[in-house]
Amino acid sequence: MATHDRKLAAHLARRAGFGATPDELDYYESMAYEDLVDHFLDRESIDHVTDDMIYRRHPNIHAQLTHNPMHWAYRMLTTNSPLEEKISLFWHGIFATAEPKINNFGAINNQITMFRDKGLEKFDDILIELSKDPAMIVWLDNQTNHKNEINENYGREILELFSMGVGNYTEQDIKECARAFTGWTIKNSEYMALMGNKDSIWPYGRIFWHFEYDETDHDGGEKTFLGETGNFNGDDIIRIICKQEATAQFVSRHIYNYFVADEVPVPQWGHVPPKDPDAINKLSQAYRESDYSIREMLRFLFNSDFFKQSRFTRIKSPAEFIVNTLRYTNEFNVIDGADSTVYQVMEESGFMGQKLTNPPSVEGWHTGEEWITSGSLVDRVNFASKYITDLANPGVEKMVARVGESINAETSPTELVDKCIAILGELEVSPDTYDSLMTIAEHAHSVDGNFTSKPEPIITKAFQIISSSKEFQLC
Repeated sequence: MATHDRKLAAHLARRAGFGATPDELDYYESMAYEDLVDHFLDRESIDHVTDDMIYRRHPNIHAQLTHNPMHWAYRMLTTNSPLEEKISLFWHGIFATAEPKINNFGAINNQITMFRDKGLEKFDDILIELSKDPAMIVWLDNQTNHKNEINENYGREILELFSMGVGNYTEQDIKECARAFTGWTIKNSEYMALMGNKDSIWPYGRIFWHFEYDETDHDGGEKTFLGETGNFNGDDIIRIICKQEATAQFVSRHIYNYFVADEVPVPQWGHVPPKDPDAINKLSQAYRESDYSIREMLRFLFNSDFFKQSRFTRIKSPAEFIVNTLRYTNEFNVIDGADSTVYQVMEESGFMGQKLTNPPSVEGWHTGEEWITSGSLVDRVNFASKYITDLANPGVEKMVARVGESINAETSPTELVDKCIAILGELEVSPDTYDSLMTIAEHAHSVDGNFTSKPEPIITKAFQIISSSKEFQLC
């Protein structure tokens, strides 16, 4: 029977990362819970498959010829600091940027790197980096936002979808915000657009964009924004945004939705209250007291009772589901693996409803139950069953062996079932799923008298049932 600490560590690993293998859980269980939270949040020694190893196997990534997020996938699959990648997914879903409009995959990759590097820092610093990000500038047309002819796209979205939410600002605030961000543009943007249509792929790949502040195109006049007046620039606007209570609540609700429990889609937030208003208020307080630090908000959240009691209240996004499954199977060796494998599994994420780097709109993806359709559920079940029952995968072989080594002639069907459930991340399964597992375990036990002669078939069959269950969709 797993200890309470092991189950809590498994819960944290699902939310702050992509689940934990049995060996990882052994290590996590050895730590005090508060220390484990710090371990996820404060990693200094970060290891993952190196870029040169990825490029050796996938030269198209290096040349930016692929529109598939394989590079990011390798990082998610191999990193020892999963919260870095999880926070990147978090911000990618909020600051949704789609590559087809940008037509420069290197710019998208650089944006993901920015989320990885800055995603746990202060929210005002994140917004400043976002406002300077070439992919975001092109995505929301800020390179066409000029002092004599403003484009309100970025000014509107930074308020509506990125920081405050509808109802907390006026149309005039949008205009003043847009004026403040004039001059925040792409260096030599006309030339870069021309070269984007005819640039030479080899030997260097596509040309990357670079941010430029063009003071000559900035509207330096007086502006009144959210009740304050001054000759504001973009960084002044962000300073004003971040001290608003609406911003604290908006950021807190996003964090709650992603790390605690599924909420309704963002467009409904204006008229549907939070599931747990007290939790949102406490997160908002942590936002203010930490000077807008996302890291400190998460430190508070992960140590809170409402987080500890929230097991299996979120539906895994397709990317989470795939990475969670494949970190268990541990099959991705960048030297020996087939070139197309990671490409294909990230295409599977798109089939399930989440094509990374190509969100459906500036709103990003709607989460929760909207991840599950009849088609996507079939895709999920088939994907998990394919990988998590294949003994050729080293992680599967190791999990099967670990269960096998723990059973003997006296092991009962109930004990075998419990061991199989525990090995796949200390899941909590429904009575129906448990009954299905008991049916196959009792049948195997009645035929052979025990599980010691050929345990592999019954264990992999149990893995198949567990990975096909409703509960395996949850985290």
